[in-house]
Amino acid sequence: MSQELKADIDLLDDLLADVVRTFEGHETFDLLHELRAACEREPAVHDPAAVSPAVARIHSLGLAQIGAVIRSLTLLFHLRNQAEKLEIIRINRRRERNARPDRPRNESISEAVHRLRRAGVDAPRLIELLARIDIQPTLTAHPTEARRRSILVKQKRIAILMQQLRDPQLTPSEQSRIRSELHQLIALMYATTEVRAERLRVLQEVRNGLHFLVNSIWQSVPLLYRDLLEALESSFQQRPDLPVFLRYRTWIGGDRDGNPQVTPDITRRTFDIMRRAAIRRHLRALRPMRRLLSISSEQVDIPAELTASIEADTRTGLLPAPEVARRLPEPFRLKLEFMIARLHAALRDARAYSADALCDDLDVLTRALVSTGLDRVASDGSLADLRIQARTFGFHLAALDVRQHSEVHESAVAELLRIAGITENYAALEETQRIELLERELAGPRPLLPRDSQISDPTRESLEVLSILKQALDRDRHSVGSYVISMTHAVSDVLEVLVLMKETGLWHVDGDERHGDLDVVPLLETIDDLETGATWMTDLLQNRLYRSHLRRRGDFQEIMLGYSDSNKDGGYVMSNWALHRAQSALARSGRSAGIDLRFFHGRGGTVGRGGGRANRAILSAPPESQNGRIRFTEQGEVISFRYALPALTRRHLEQIVNAMILSVAAGSTVQQTNLHAGPPAQPVEALMDQLALRSRQVYRELIDDPDFWSWYVEVSPIKEISGLPIASRPVSRAAARADFENLRAIPWVFGWTQMRYNVPGWYGLGTALADQGPGSLSVFREGYRHWQFFRTLIDNAQQEMARARLQIARHYAAPDEQGFHARILQEFAITRQWILDITEQKELLDNHPTIQASIHARNPWTDVLNLLQVELLNRKIKKGEPEDRKLLQAILYSSVDAIAAAMQSTG
Repeated sequence: MSQELKADIDLLDDLLADVVRTFEGHETFDLLHELRAACEREPAVHDPAAVSPAVARIHSLGLAQIGAVIRSLTLLFHLRNQAEKLEIIRINRRRERNARPDRPRNESISEAVHRLRRAGVDAPRLIELLARIDIQPTLTAHPTEARRRSILVKQKRIAILMQQLRDPQLTPSEQSRIRSELHQLIALMYATTEVRAERLRVLQEVRNGLHFLVNSIWQSVPLLYRDLLEALESSFQQRPDLPVFLRYRTWIGGDRDGNPQVTPDITRRTFDIMRRAAIRRHLRALRPMRRLLSISSEQVDIPAELTASIEADTRTGLLPAPEVARRLPEPFRLKLEFMIARLHAALRDARAYSADALCDDLDVLTRALVSTGLDRVASDGSLADLRIQARTFGFHLAALDVRQHSEVHESAVAELLRIAGITENYAALEETQRIELLERELAGPRPLLPRDSQISDPTRESLEVLSILKQALDRDRHSVGSYVISMTHAVSDVLEVLVLMKETGLWHVDGDERHGDLDVVPLLETIDDLETGATWMTDLLQNRLYRSHLRRRGDFQEIMLGYSDSNKDGGYVMSNWALHRAQSALARSGRSAGIDLRFFHGRGGTVGRGGGRANRAILSAPPESQNGRIRFTEQGEVISFRYALPALTRRHLEQIVNAMILSVAAGSTVQQTNLHAGPPAQPVEALMDQLALRSRQVYRELIDDPDFWSWYVEVSPIKEISGLPIASRPVSRAAARADFENLRAIPWVFGWTQMRYNVPGWYGLGTALADQGPGSLSVFREGYRHWQFFRTLIDNAQQEMARARLQIARHYAAPDEQGFHARILQEFAITRQWILDITEQKELLDNHPTIQASIHARNPWTDVLNLLQVELLNRKIKKGEPEDRKLLQAILYSSVDAIAAAMQSTG
């Protein structure tokens, strides 16, 4: 731990201690440290008595005391998390200061450019590669953010104040005022209920996502382009006009799969909210620019293009003639006045001004500045930033995707076909029969639904959503993203959406051409779908009608890959390998069909849901899939962590851009030399099929045990997680059947994380490694050293295991320690030893000492929280307990949030 981090933690701990004493008295403060001391000794995995004093002391506490301790520890971890974020920022700034042109900062944009130049890539080739890069982070509203917005806002302010406190120029009185405000914020956080009183509404989620888009993301995006330009200038002495390589997407307000709260009206209002927010953000940027560009026609020659543009604006009547005449001597300001007036008009009428027109006007101003000799103002100032922001965010901020389950589409199409008298039982048809029927309907212009037909509510909603997408496209073509189909299993699942598009005017029959106005995206979620997806996707891409559609979409197809459900279905190793193989097979399928693919990675925050370092995941992908295009989800607490502060946002995004520059160069080389067509490049690759199958078998033996589900429900806080009002979306796809099959992957992982087992992030790996026979260790070590995919697989697993705490998890499993807990413990021991042997370490994360130290420092406090939660769960189970059941439940909810803060993850 650095001296700066220690000082920050000490200061925040002191302020928190004072707040706890004020609210709860010295007794609670002393109790906190008594419990921590009781958990200080590192308990052995097989030592049930190690924390017995803490267990006994907790058992003696009343509910009010337990609630006070949990509230204090929750705040302690929230503050510690802020201190660690600031440490990350400090480390990055220090590395940036120490970087040199010949030794750029690790994982920076400059490093990527420098590495390619050293590899012999020249400037024209590099600019060509940059033009291929298409990065689209996608914000989602899955229920993985346990904190309220009021808490997040206070945390961000605390981080800002802590940064200010480091300023050596501060006077003593300024330092005192900052400490006073910190104390006030911590006190307010202590007095604020951590968990929401009621479940979030969808529009609240929309505004939460909007907060990050219009603040840290908006500020950080132009910095990436500046970094890239500086790197190109340093390495190649060039500053080209860069293409847009980063755009945002969102599911919030459009993800209908299993969420009845996302109604057609919600989707319509989401488009409007995003549009108005984008326009207002451009207005905020233009107003100071108007003050800045006070260029007089008496001092410089005004270009004819700018004069003509102003004359065209004058004819619109947006500004009164006297106002135009008064400002004419300062034409740049006058042009900006017209742009501001157009933006205000666009708030009332979408036809008044478009994002494309705004970009054109900004280009006019840029060329005018260059022609007047103010080229530095044009290329390096706020106008350059706004040009990037306008091209990136437009009037929509983030294009909105819609997602719906394939069964919903099948039901709607079956109803339409029945009403049209075409078939009474579409669901009973074989796949080939379905395809033939759907192709026939898509080939002709006639809609299926007669005017004024009576249809069911679900079918009407499906059609209404598509009608809303058509209206949004007509207003702003950039505002609509893709239409994602959950649980896509076959060609017919895709064609069914096209039939529904036809009913709403989104499908067109033009002579021999058939095409739609939306990118339709299959989502492959289960292991079976990942394994068979390439086969039927090949059929889809060769389908004459669908190929006609793709021609009008630029011979482009997006495919989404589900990390959460594949892990829940097949376990950690099988999920990762199935995803890797699917990308390779799908990439080859797309290339042979002449289709440009973009993979959309549905990654969660935890390793069990595809989490981990995004840049390493990019570099771990099969080389043949690395074509410069990528989408990935940003979910729940991951959004709060990566986008709370602009400096963290910039670092997160530059790591992704770094990886994409390197991967598109590598992928381009692979495509040229066809290296992927040969046998596996590493011996460990040849073992991966066996590893994956064996690990899946071990994992399924655990979760398919007839007694497993009842055990998991009994010992875990899954019921409390299900009741937490942390998002609009239900935790189960079928609320009436809260079993393993219907439970969503997020609460599934959340439950394991709370208990400190972290099973989805490692289980099955050890036995699979052990069963590969003599001599395999040297193969695995070689793979770890030289194959990025295998290294990432092992490193992510060891991090999840280091964060696990089975000596504490056993308290959840009691009294059934000899059952499932013993099985998990045995697999943990096998996996741990194999990882240590492969990585040649003495302890997990010896090769990542900073993370290791952070986990060790947190463990005693987190152990206290876990033992408190176990006590609460036990009290809840007991009958006839004379305690306040409502208060007990509220404190249980608080314990879930507290452990989420301590673990820095939920699902």
